[in-house]
This record gives sequence, structure tokens and C-alpha cells, in this order.
Amino acid sequence: MKKHARETRRYTVALDVRERNVVVVGGGKVAERRLRGLLEAGARVAVVAPRIAPAIRALAESAELSLVEREFAAGDLDGAALAFAATDDDAVNAAVVAAGRARSILVNDASDGERGDFVVPAMYRTGSLTFSVDTHGTAPAFAARLRDELRDRFDERYARAAAALASARRYSSAIASLEARAAVLATLALRPIDDLAAMDTPAAEHEIDRLLTVLPDAAPESDPFLQLTCATRASPLALHQARLAIARLATAGMASTILHVSTRADRDHERPLDALGGENVFVKELELALRDGRADYAVHSCKDLPSMLAPDMRIAAIGSREDPRDVFCSERYSSFEALPPGAIVGTSSPRRRALLGAQRPDLEFVTIRGNVDTRLRKLREGGYDAIVLAAAGLHRLGLHATHTSLLDPTMIVPAVGQGALAIEVRAGDEVLAQRIHAAFGDRSSELAVSAERAFLRTLRAGCAAPVGAFATFDGSTLTLRAAIASLDGSRVIRGDTAAEVADENWAEVLGVALAQRLLAEGGAALLADAPRRLENLETAP
Repeated sequence: MKKHARETRRYTVALDVRERNVVVVGGGKVAERRLRGLLEAGARVAVVAPRIAPAIRALAESAELSLVEREFAAGDLDGAALAFAATDDDAVNAAVVAAGRARSILVNDASDGERGDFVVPAMYRTGSLTFSVDTHGTAPAFAARLRDELRDRFDERYARAAAALASARRYSSAIASLEARAAVLATLALRPIDDLAAMDTPAAEHEIDRLLTVLPDAAPESDPFLQLTCATRASPLALHQARLAIARLATAGMASTILHVSTRADRDHERPLDALGGENVFVKELELALRDGRADYAVHSCKDLPSMLAPDMRIAAIGSREDPRDVFCSERYSSFEALPPGAIVGTSSPRRRALLGAQRPDLEFVTIRGNVDTRLRKLREGGYDAIVLAAAGLHRLGLHATHTSLLDPTMIVPAVGQGALAIEVRAGDEVLAQRIHAAFGDRSSELAVSAERAFLRTLRAGCAAPVGAFATFDGSTLTLRAAIASLDGSRVIRGDTAAEVADENWAEVLGVALAQRLLAEGGAALLADAPRRLENLETAP
């Protein structure tokens, strides 16, 4: 037996009206209140009324609002998603409701809440939080009072707390299993409001990492790979890259917590990289975390990896590659070509210094160290006329300078592996390596980087060598371009090769062949001379 309408309760929903057509019938105060809420929510609104108040006309001058100055007609609702009967004439309001019903359009009747299809509650919004009070239209003044009391009680601290929990939810979704995520978020939600309101994104992520290690429900034990630990450097770019990898692994059921590792290069931002110990300066401490069991895998910028890994380490996967090119950044000059003679260009890379110097020997190249944002800050402060960075890092962090332009990779040949991320594991962790590869590996990137790394390995060159290699994979054809330069750029030996490759072994054969050819064409002499010349380079103060 059907219940009487008076025995039922309204079903409350929150409706997204962005870009939806809404008709408001009425041109007075009630219509104005409805209009302001609809426009704030992004609706496309038409007002139908024979007389329209000045306040509504003012709204029409600055919002997506059309005015129809005449009596209501049923056809005014054609194409509408919602309608509001907001006149002081009961008969007109009833006609709007009837026209809406005939067209299956929901109608709010401001004069009779029972006659309409829905009511508009009194609302208070702060941040992503919305509080609403609904008296079924029987006591709007009382609803407004309760709304104001909610505003006094739940101030902007609650909005900041909700934002912190939203950030925590996004992060935990990327690194934790469903069960672990539920346990962590439930625990965080019980924290004092002031604590949550003061919790920025890094603090929330750190707390999630901690909770995942201490909550009993956060780490199921049925699968040894359900909860892993990822070692990464703590720079903003390294953390962003680690989270990209963590998110991909999470889709395959492998949740991860982060272990922050400080490398020698991170602790010393003054001396050139070669003075800190060669090509392993960003990798050594992360590999130590793998060896002693503090981490299960490590995420690296592929260009930071030595050309030959330690025997107890292996690359499990190389992910889809970001833009591998170098990028020119300046606050004053529009392009590399626009720099005046004697301009100071900052770079920490002997490769960039040499290849850029080959194009512009009239410039002064000095060392610049630090994270990407630190280097951009130094550029803004005026210590350099321009700097050169990897495009991938800028893209991933969403950063740029006033003038930012990509450099031609055929002339400024990118570093080996630049733009690609590599996941490293212990050599004996075969099953883990297979699962990581299935979730993260990208075949085209792996073939390209394999050729580049084979090229570098054959040269036996370290980070002090001005060497670039850049491979592209199209269909079954891999093209490899490379350059070996003198440190001052006065001589550059270039070469390229292309062939069809079926697997990484064929890609490596291509890299080895090109390296041997360039060595024979004079590259060996240039590489032998690079360490001696590097000692004489000036560094930035």
C-alpha cells in the first residue's frame, strides 16, 4: 500500500548545475536570492517576468544571465534542467509547476514547498565544506538562523582541515591498499581540528607514511608485495617522480610508503658534481637502503644512474618517458640566440656547457647547483642571464621562467636517459622485478634508453664527460643520435644510426656500434682530455 505523501521524507542530494539551463520565473527579491546561488554554482539562467528588479538587471551585466520581460509561457521551460517558480502570484507559480511536470523538469515552488518537487535549503559554505539546513520550507527564517549559527561554530579552520584530509586521501589512494587507506583516513579524521587545519600537504603525507607503519590494519600480510617501501631523494622533483611510480604500482595492487634518503649531492649544493664522487652521487645512498633492507625499490631519474650498475642491483623497469630535451630559461632574454656576448649561463652539466659552447663560444658558462626551484630562484635574483635545465623536471613540477624555450635535440643532444624514470631493485628480487615491470615498464622507452646506456657504457665515460645520446623508437625502427665534445665545445664529434630492433639486446648492439664508431673518429681523445680540463673550470661563487 502506498504511503501518504505527508508520511514520506525528502531525499537530499547535491546537484551539479554547471553549464545547465535553469529558468527562474519571477523578477523580485525571491527570484534574486535564487539567482545569486545559481550563478555562483555556474548555471546558465534565464529570468522570465513582466517586471524585473534593478538588482537582477545589474546581475545580468556581469553574469551569464538572460532576461525575458513578459508573462510566463509553458514553452519557456523547454530545454531546461530545473525551474524555479519565484513570483508572488500563486496561480503563476502553480502554472510553472504544471509545465515542469509535463516536461519531466523538476520545479521549486517558493510559495508552496509541498507543491514543488524540491526545496532549497539555507546553506553555509567554507572551502569544500557545505552545511545545509532544511525545514521543508515551513520555517525559512529559522533555517537562516541555524545557518548563521553554523557559520559562527564552524569557521575557516574546518575548511583547512577538510583540505588537509582531501590531500591525505589523494596521497593514500596512490600509495596504500584499500584496507590500509581506510584505516589511515579514519585515524586522521579523529585528529583535533586545529591539528588538521595546520597540516599542509608535506605534513599530511609524512603522517600517512608514519601511520602506515604503525596501524595494525594498514599492512595486510597475505601478499609480500601488498606493502612496499620506496626509497627516494627528498627534493620536490624526486618526490614527485617517486609518487608517479607509486601511483602506477598501486593500480597493480602494490601499495608503498616512502623512505626519504639524503644523498651527498643533496647535502652539498656548492661543489660541482664531479668533485662529490662522480656519476653515483645521486644513487649510492638509495642503493644502500636497498641493500640493508630499509627499502624494497628505489626510483631514480634515469640519467642519474651509472652506465653500469653494481652486481647486486638491477633495473626492474623504465617508465614512459617525459620530454627528454633541454630547456633554455631566462628572465631577460627570449631565447638562447638572443643572449648578448658575455652573458652568464648557469648549468651544472659538462655536456650542456660543451654543446652550448659549441654554438655560442662568446658566452660565459658557470656552475649552478640546487633543486629546480632553487635554480629558478637564483635566476630571478639576477645572478645569471640564463640557465639550462631538463624539460622533464620543469614539466613535472609545473615550473617555468619568464622566457622558456626548448633546445634542438639534434644540436644540444640530451643526456643518456634524460626524461625517463627507472625503478631499481636488488638483483635477487626476481618476482618483485617482474611485477614492477608489468605495472610500470614502457617498451618504447626501455628500448630507447637501453641503446643510450649501451652507448655510454661502451665509452666508459662518467659524469665529467661531455656526452649526449638520444634514441627514438618508431614502430620497429630505433634511431640513435649521439655527440662527444671537448669540454670547451671547440670540437664536437656527432653521429647517428638507425635499425630495426626487436628487443633490448638489439637496441644495445646499436648503441655499442655507434659508440665504437665515434670513439674511432676522435671521441677517445676528447674523453681522455675531459677530466684534466674540468679541473680548470670556474664555478659560480
